[in-house]
Amino acid sequence: MPHNIAILGASGYTGAELVRLIATHPSFEIKALSGDRKAGQPMSSVYPHLRHMELPDLQRIEDIDFSGIDLAFCALPHATSQAVIATLPADLKVVDLSADFRLRDPEAYAKWYGKPHSAPELQETAVYGLSEFYREEIKQARLVAGTGCNAATGQFALRPLIEAGVIDLDDIVLDLKAAASGAGRSLKEHLLSSEMSENVKGYSVGGTHRHLGEFDQEFSAIAGRKVQVQLTPHLIPATRGIVMTCYLKGDADAAYGVLVKAYADEPFVQVLPMGEMPQMKDVRASNFCHIGVAADRVPGRVTVIAVLDNLTKGSSGQAIQNANLMLGEDETVGLMAAPVYP
Repeated sequence: MPHNIAILGASGYTGAELVRLIATHPSFEIKALSGDRKAGQPMSSVYPHLRHMELPDLQRIEDIDFSGIDLAFCALPHATSQAVIATLPADLKVVDLSADFRLRDPEAYAKWYGKPHSAPELQETAVYGLSEFYREEIKQARLVAGTGCNAATGQFALRPLIEAGVIDLDDIVLDLKAAASGAGRSLKEHLLSSEMSENVKGYSVGGTHRHLGEFDQEFSAIAGRKVQVQLTPHLIPATRGIVMTCYLKGDADAAYGVLVKAYADEPFVQVLPMGEMPQMKDVRASNFCHIGVAADRVPGRVTVIAVLDNLTKGSSGQAIQNANLMLGEDETVGLMAAPVYP
């Protein structure tokens, strides 16, 4: 029996990516699509690359009949999901792709997002959606909070190393390169082609990037003490993809061994041979994350680089991976397509 799926916020990039991926999923059937500003329009008029699919027209969320829906993907803007999810049927499984339920502490949410959480009772029940590390909790969850794409990239590189105690927790420096689609589809001056072309720009410098809240939460929980990383993000002239370069103190061989062991049985995370570095094109439009490790010329220093596609493994692919777990499907169903190259 197929699982009936609704996608709320289908007119955004992550919503369209969910539709694209579900097109090859044998057990998911899209029954409802919402896009309030595009309500009444066919999906093919908003995203012509999906015109080959038989899809319901976009509609307002309040007009959707959820009685036959098994799971809803919530691909709405930040600060919108919490109000919407609070109105959904209590027995409806939900995977939220926004930032609204990633942080467990209401005070941390208010700090990083500048306003109190409007549904703290739901915030307490949400399971953090990094599939490889919360697999059993996700299987039992009603509400799963997808991670930030940048936060996911850094965690794939660092979580096993922090847990194994092979790096200095007080000297973690992260350099992030992020493509433009991570900022969403709304019009923004700094994302115009003439602004981005031939340009690389740092942003949220000095510890203001919101995904640091996820790093603080997850890394401190693993270590059993406060861990704060230094992060400098850069916007690069690319459509999709993330490169996270981690500068660490520790033994390179030990770090490499820990990562190889941690991901030996993970279908979507691949640790490259020692000294080989990953690149964005090798994971483009896929649910894979590649990790490379290299020893520095300075003894006791190691560089770890992780890459993934922000719209797939960093968001919509991760969401489907979580939905598979929640609905009793094999975790990899619909997600094993090879990356698009070149």
